[in-house]
Formats: sequence, C-alpha cells, structure tokens
Amino acid sequence: MNTFRQFEQQVKYVPLTTSWYLADLGEARGRQELFTRQSPQKLKVLREHALIESAVSSNRIEGVQVDRARIGTVLFGKSHLRDRDEEEVRGYRDALKLIHEQGTRLRITEELIRDLHRLCRAGLGDAGQYKERDSDIVEKYPDGRQRVRFATVKAADTPGYILGLAESWDRCLRERWVHPLIALAAFNLDFLCIHPFRDGNGRMSRLPMLAGCYQLGYEVGRYISLERLIEENKERYYETLESSSQGWHEAKHDPWPLINFLLYVLKLAYGEFERRVGQTASPKGAKTEMVEAAVESMTDSFTVNDLERACPGVSRDMVRRVLRGLKDAGRVEALGRGPGALWRKRGSTLKKG
Repeated sequence: MNTFRQFEQQVKYVPLTTSWYLADLGEARGRQELFTRQSPQKLKVLREHALIESAVSSNRIEGVQVDRARIGTVLFGKSHLRDRDEEEVRGYRDALKLIHEQGTRLRITEELIRDLHRLCRAGLGDAGQYKERDSDIVEKYPDGRQRVRFATVKAADTPGYILGLAESWDRCLRERWVHPLIALAAFNLDFLCIHPFRDGNGRMSRLPMLAGCYQLGYEVGRYISLERLIEENKERYYETLESSSQGWHEAKHDPWPLINFLLYVLKLAYGEFERRVGQTASPKGAKTEMVEAAVESMTDSFTVNDLERACPGVSRDMVRRVLRGLKDAGRVEALGRGPGALWRKRGSTLKKG
C-alpha cells in the first residue's frame, strides 16, 4: 500500500524503460484477439501446459517439490495425494482454475485474496487466515549465518494493510494515478512487503497478479505460465524485490526495479505466446484465418501494410493472396491500384476526414 501512497501523492517520473515496456505490451494486447482466434486445438494444449507449469513453478520457487512422474496425477487425477507438497500443488491448481474460469469478471478484493489462500492451503488451520505472529523474511547462508532481509508488517496491522491495499488498487484504477499495469506491479510489491500470511506469500502474490491481468484485459497468462517465467528469472526477481523493498515502510522506496521486472515478464509471455501460436501453421488455413480475422476487425479502409502489422509472421504474399480470395468472394473491394492501395469491406463506407 505504500507504493500506492507514493503514486497518489505524485508520480515524479516514469522511467524510459517502463514506457517502452508499456508501449510494447499495449501493442501485444491489441494483437491478442487475433492470435486467440487461431487454432483452437493448439490453444487448448497451451492452456493445459500453462496450468501445469504455473502450479509446479510457483510452488517450486518456494521449495515445494512434486515428483515429475506424479504431476499429471496431482493436477488432473482424483487419486489420494501422497504428501503435503502434493496437496499444495493441487491447491494452487484449484486457485488457478478459479481465476481462469472467472476471467475478466474477477476483481481483486480483500475477500478474493483470502479465498485464494484458502484454496492453496486447503486442509490446514491457517487456510484463509492472516498471520497471528510477526514474521520477517530471513535469508539463511550455507554456513549457518542468517540475516533479516526484510521486516514485514506486524501481524496486528496486517488486516488493515490488506484492506487498504485492495482499496488503493480500486482508487488507482478509477483515478488513473499511473498506468494500470504499473498499478498491478505496485500491488504485487506492496503485497509482498506486507507478507500477510504465515506461509504461501510468494505464491499468493502471483495469483492476484494473474487475476489483475485478466481484469485489465491482458489474458496471456491463460496460455503462457507467468510463474514459470518468473522461476526462470528467479535471481533477477529476488534482486529487484530486495532493491524495491528498501525504505518501503517509510514510503521512500524505489518501486521501479520490481515494476520493470514484472512488465518484462509480461512482455516475455506475449512474445512466447505469439511465437508458439505462429508456429501452428500446421493446421491448414491458420494464417488465412488470421488475415481474415484482421480484415473483419477493420472499421475503416485499410492497406496491405495495416494487415501485415496486425498479422505478425504472415508474409506480404500471403496477405495479398487472402485479399484476392476475399475480393473474388465479394467480401472486400480495392479502392485503387499499387502497393499503397486502400481496401475496404463490402458494404462499408469511407469516413470523411
């Protein structure tokens, strides 16, 4: 909540790197619908893989391990689970399913945070309950030494902090203190600094982040595991978290290292998603469908260049071939000749400039 407190007072600057990430993610979100119309069978496979990778990676970051041979049984089976680690992985799966099934209808609230923790910690007495004792984040060294890496919010103050965090999130979105994706990363940072639960805080921070992505219309987490990408960049994750948490209690911290890291993860996810969907040319007509979907999305006249930008990975020759087919079918018409000619859908009219 202290990051939001900074933003509410005044955002003095937004780093150039942050602006670049936001621009790239805005473009990726714009292409999202075109890609999600492609190859339903491939998308189904991506969803299943993302669910598996998210449940396994998010728990593994926190030291919860499951035998690889048991992953399918734990996540999709109904058989008896062998130990607490398997129960926690399945609980995380249940929380993921709730988020994926509710999608854009879900809102980040204090109640949702406790519900997600209840799912993750099913069967334990602290499920859905805030910590009852003060707890700091302690780093242990191989030689037995240890240090307090971060002093978290005291147990007695935790409920009020989480309620305030959820309220700050809502107000920030309404009043537009910062870009919504910056707000989402700020929520993640403040949640980790509050550290509201006795156990499972790292995993719990990633679940509201996924829910927030849905709320903001960035749905790549349905197909690519954000948790797996964080795990693959775990050292950078911990470095930026430590850097951004220094001075948090006084609201004098620098939130941008962790914010930029999380935006970087989202950019990685969209890049991987587009590559993997773009490689599904094996189903006959996938690229044709992509161009046709791009044409349908056009509300005004358009050019071949416009379609190329909307269909990354599709050649100009392919775009022209699809346009010729649509023209022969009477669905589009050319308004001129040459490379820069305008096209429009049949029945539409040009807007006057």
